[in-house]
Amino acid sequence: MEAQVKTATKLERNSELRTKCLVYTRVMGYHRPVESFNIGKKGEHKERKHFNE
Repeated sequence: MEAQVKTATKLERNSELRTKCLVYTRVMGYHRPVESFNIGKKGEHKERKHFNE
């Protein structure tokens, strides 16, 4: 009996179809886009540890 191996289909990226994605985070009880943060707050956001419950 031969072993069958599945290979993943390679997806191509089309730069023309890409759009900007806004990332929101919760700050002091409400949601704000990370894009609007100042430099210091953006740095803090990058250093955050993410976890799954």
